[in-house]
Amino acid sequence: MKFNEEVANGLQSNLPIVALESTVIAHGLPYPRNLETAKNLEKIVRENSAIPATIAVFDGEFCVGLNDKQIEQLATDRT
Repeated sequence: MKFNEEVANGLQSNLPIVALESTVIAHGLPYPRNLETAKNLEKIVRENSAIPATIAVFDGEFCVGLNDKQIEQLATDRT
């Protein structure tokens, strides 16, 4: 399991972390609505003093907290 820096720091500081599933990004909504939705969800979580942790599997590794590039890859990759 791999945590991004923001999530790892939040865990160490005992901050609230909100898990966000990635299926809606990859399969649920059409592009670009899926990307906009993912970014808006993370923004709402941050506005409420928590850390967003979108979860997905990349290269066989379970990732907790995605960067912008990973979220965009999920939103645009239709393979």
